[in-house]
Amino acid sequence: MSKFPLLFLLPLLVLLRPVRAQELQAEVTVSTENVTISDPQLVQNLRNDMQNFLNTRAFTNRAYRPEERIRCRLFVGITEIPQNGTYRATVRIVSTRPVYGTGYESNVLSFADRGWIFNYSPQNPLEYSENTFVGNLSSLLSFYAYLMIGLDQDSFAPLSGGPYYDRARQILNTAASQNITNEADPGWKDENSSNRYWLLNNLQDPQLQAFRSGMYAYYRQGLDIFITKPEEARTNMFTALQDVQKAVQRRPGTLFARSFFQTKADEISNVFRTSPDQQQKTSLVTLLSETDPTNSAKYETILRQP
Repeated sequence: MSKFPLLFLLPLLVLLRPVRAQELQAEVTVSTENVTISDPQLVQNLRNDMQNFLNTRAFTNRAYRPEERIRCRLFVGITEIPQNGTYRATVRIVSTRPVYGTGYESNVLSFADRGWIFNYSPQNPLEYSENTFVGNLSSLLSFYAYLMIGLDQDSFAPLSGGPYYDRARQILNTAASQNITNEADPGWKDENSSNRYWLLNNLQDPQLQAFRSGMYAYYRQGLDIFITKPEEARTNMFTALQDVQKAVQRRPGTLFARSFFQTKADEISNVFRTSPDQQQKTSLVTLLSETDPTNSAKYETILRQP
């Protein structure tokens, strides 16, 4: 048999192999309003390196089509430069999820982490190792990548984000125990009730599993069918919010609950404000005002006539 047909087949076989696309489509913004950095190119390099790290690395073995990539944004505000090459920052991480049949993107995570500390030099590429600590910046980016992937998975299939939270836990444990750099970061430990340690802890706590099951009911059984079955969608979303209430009652003041309602209060109000079911609206406002009193004024608008 001639070798030439085989040679022609090789490129085709390569094309037929499954392609493992990156999971994230990230946009990074870096602000230096609170500090003085004489070299603007350094800021641009930092932005590019963070964005490329998130966008070019495959964090899982799942195959993501380009349109399935998780859209996310990181707003990085440099607050202090303790020494040359070391930076402190406040970072807001926002990830979104498309709603089926619409052009609407719903925020899944919106969380402000006020405790980033990291070393950075444009000459040193961002490296990450799953089993060893390389640097705090790559650990932070990888941690939130797995958190966003886990939350996205939970919204499409019940409790399917678990393996990704486990990966985030491994990063947290490794970073918390590192003593080889000057990047000791209290956000990896339980020193503050509003830090990333507790955000992950809430997601992995069996007593708070209703948060995660509620994610599926809220998105997949709620928002995704709203365009065709609005009444069924609202019923399922109401059930999801009841589950969230049960978790909050078990653990009042839970960080993930605060983050959830900060992210979703306006969206919930908009979805239910147009409901023709006045009894449902009244029951929901009572539930939300008890569970999330901070946003009670927004929830009161639900009672207005559509």
